[in-house]
Amino acid sequence: MTYFSFLGLFVGVPIVIMLGVTWWDARQGRTLPRRFASYSPWAILLLHLALALVYTTPWDNYLVATSVWWYDPAKVTGIVFGYVPVEEYTFFLVQPILTGLWLLFWLRRQPDVVEPGWENGRFRYTTLIILGILWLGMVAILAASWAPGTYLALILVWALLPIMLQVGFGGDILWQHRRVVLLGLVPITLFLATADALAIYDGIWTIDPAQTLNWYLGGILPFEEFLFFLITNILVVFGMTLFLAAESQMRLAQVKKAVDQWRARRWQVASEK
Repeated sequence: MTYFSFLGLFVGVPIVIMLGVTWWDARQGRTLPRRFASYSPWAILLLHLALALVYTTPWDNYLVATSVWWYDPAKVTGIVFGYVPVEEYTFFLVQPILTGLWLLFWLRRQPDVVEPGWENGRFRYTTLIILGILWLGMVAILAASWAPGTYLALILVWALLPIMLQVGFGGDILWQHRRVVLLGLVPITLFLATADALAIYDGIWTIDPAQTLNWYLGGILPFEEFLFFLITNILVVFGMTLFLAAESQMRLAQVKKAVDQWRARRWQVASEK
């Protein structure tokens, strides 16, 4: 199985199915409830595709350049940009499409009620501090050049920064919507991790055992690969949920009000001088 045939079978076919479900929902009049209609979901999905391509490209090139993983030349086209084959760039785009469509499927099935009591600053800041400590720990692993922790640390150093931004803005919003977040996250992660295990078994790509913890799920899948799909799906699910949720618009209004009040105080102080 080539890399492109893998993408077509395990990502392309599910995308077609989810597009069909989306079309059927539209025919039945099932759309996003107003609480998740802050923006066009397609515009938000497109934004995540652009972010995935821009943010992942240098990181992925570094991993391939340093042989954290590599590809079987017989299973890729040989068209390479930087160090990475064109198939990998395709994966950057089709994974968020599949995850985004899956999340929208569940968002369309949520009740149109904004529940009170969703604000929880303590939860938000505590989670942010924990993630920050974890990020510093991963930086320390890279600084110490501990080879078995290389892939794990590279994943988390790369991914935790935007996740901390998401949690710092709306960790309590995500907790309020934890049910739909988990529905959008867990099944698609398990599916892609299983597909990844099959790709590794088939030799489409290989993970360097010297740069991993050598913890294998099902005897095939490195723990870091499972973490990779979990963390990349978190980026998409968290991001799209926060963009679309009505609570995010309430928070933005609060931030704008606070900024306006701060500017007014500064203007008053400057006028008194």
